[in-house]
Amino acid sequence: MFGDSLQMESQTGSLTIRDIRTRDSGIYQLDIIYTPFKQITVLFNVTAYDEMKSVSVTAGESVTLHTDVPVIHPHDIRYIQWSFDPKNTLIDIHFDEGTPKIRYYHDEIFRDRLQIDNQTGSLIIRNIRTTDSGLYDLQIIRLVKSLAVLFNITVYARLPIPVFIRDCPSSSTSGSSSNCSLLCSAVNVSHVTLSWYKGNSLLSSISVSDLSISLSLPLEVEYQDKNTYSCVINNPIRNRTKHLNITQLCHTCPDSVQCCGFTEAVIRLVISAVVGVAAVAIVVYDIRSIRAEKKQRTSESVSEIINY
Repeated sequence: MFGDSLQMESQTGSLTIRDIRTRDSGIYQLDIIYTPFKQITVLFNVTAYDEMKSVSVTAGESVTLHTDVPVIHPHDIRYIQWSFDPKNTLIDIHFDEGTPKIRYYHDEIFRDRLQIDNQTGSLIIRNIRTTDSGLYDLQIIRLVKSLAVLFNITVYARLPIPVFIRDCPSSSTSGSSSNCSLLCSAVNVSHVTLSWYKGNSLLSSISVSDLSISLSLPLEVEYQDKNTYSCVINNPIRNRTKHLNITQLCHTCPDSVQCCGFTEAVIRLVISAVVGVAAVAIVVYDIRSIRAEKKQRTSESVSEIINY
């Protein structure tokens, strides 16, 4: 069955299978006997694939995992199965007397987002999510030659549009600097790179991998700078660009909320709202006090008339 494709490492006892084929898939058992009373048995579940395909897609899109079978011939194909890592059967197709019988396994992860192409057996995943990333196993059992393909799917989250934030200069340097300090920010992102460009030249960049965090990248320009600047956020398959308007964002207004950084602007707005509420409360209190005073005077006047 294996011919000369097997080799054992004399020092460790490890087994090497050269030129492995799909038919070599299966359970391999290792027995290590130390003494008649001590023995170790290890099972290896080996799956050999004809091909491995990598697929990258953005969350919310639909993706089709192609079988590369032009047309399903019932007399040639006996069985098709789609599984999701780890060996979680999603869909199988049995051909009983030439008639395909499709059976869906209702997985809580995918619910009703899976569909089979009746002509090719390709798997369609609608409204794909980042949690759908992983390995998808395709097994096609045929009379002549069976086929095993592994799909490695990576689903990236949608990219947000970068946001520009201007930092207010400190009171000690206010009006003395000819530069405008800016931040390009993106909130709750992962597996992305944030970059500043001057024309087509890269100025700076920052990246994040697994964790979902907020990124900020600073830039300092002169008020009269006529160059073109842009901030780009990208992952391996998509990018989004926002161009900087220096005249609009860096106009001189040291006392204006628009010139401040995001945090300071929010604080000012909150303080204004609190002051406004307090002012309204004072006015209401004054009105109620005046009304109460008038009512008391009226009651006293009526009492005097009755007593008289």
